[in-house]
Amino acid sequence: MPHPGWAAFSFDGIGTGWEIATPGGLNPGQRRRLLGVVENYDAAWSRFRTDSLVAQAARQPGRYGMPDGAGALGLLYRSLYRLSEGAMTPLIGGSLEQLGYDPDYSLRPHGASLPAPRWDDVLDWQDTVLTTTAPVVLDVGAAGKGQLADLLAAELRLQGVSQYFIDASGDLLNSGPLPVVVGLEHPYDPDRAIGTINLGAGALCASAANRRSWGDGLHHVLDGTTGVPVSTVVATWALAENAMTADALATAMFFVSGKVLQQDFDFSWLTVFSDGSAAYSAGFEGVLFE
Repeated sequence: MPHPGWAAFSFDGIGTGWEIATPGGLNPGQRRRLLGVVENYDAAWSRFRTDSLVAQAARQPGRYGMPDGAGALGLLYRSLYRLSEGAMTPLIGGSLEQLGYDPDYSLRPHGASLPAPRWDDVLDWQDTVLTTTAPVVLDVGAAGKGQLADLLAAELRLQGVSQYFIDASGDLLNSGPLPVVVGLEHPYDPDRAIGTINLGAGALCASAANRRSWGDGLHHVLDGTTGVPVSTVVATWALAENAMTADALATAMFFVSGKVLQQDFDFSWLTVFSDGSAAYSAGFEGVLFE
């Protein structure tokens, strides 16, 4: 619990566990509305359910109207696609399925690594409208959990709840003003921390190769240009004003240095490399253990 006396609402959504802590707790009506936000997001973006809009796009090309927020998500992805020269892409879903991270969770590769299709060849993303020219498997997991956290925060504010702490399985959003001490999980041992940071108002999101891994060298962070899991970076953390941006940048740092990303985004960061070294921004005011 981030603060003594706060009450937590725990639930599962978009394939992961969530906890929303508030000073006075949430009544059943408030909880139902929050769960409705989660269901609407999942119904649009999940590639693990057959009735989602993403699942429809995987079956046939066409014009798909996505929910509010899709425009901001598309602009963020397009920017990071450009900065990473195609390595970070929402079209990575087919590559993930090829390596076994499919709707059936087979976790068995179906063949050699498969590059993602080029954005301009198959996808036109204009605000909330996605137009595809071929069946494509979209996966917005690199930013989606963060965006859902932001949407839940917006719903809380609509309900008159101004203080909250959202924990989406380690991706965190704090309304402030009270800071929360957060441990930075060791990339090779989830029971240990490599340091701590005080999270004030804003979001702290992480990405790590060990979070969703299966088989030798197989994990969920793939280079879209090759379809191969990234091996040079093992963990990243990003601090930003909103969770969607922090979530996306935590993944982007597997492909682009934090220094380069800072030229386009206002955030602070920490990257841990596979050789045991680390890099971080001046604004990342955490404490790393020896």
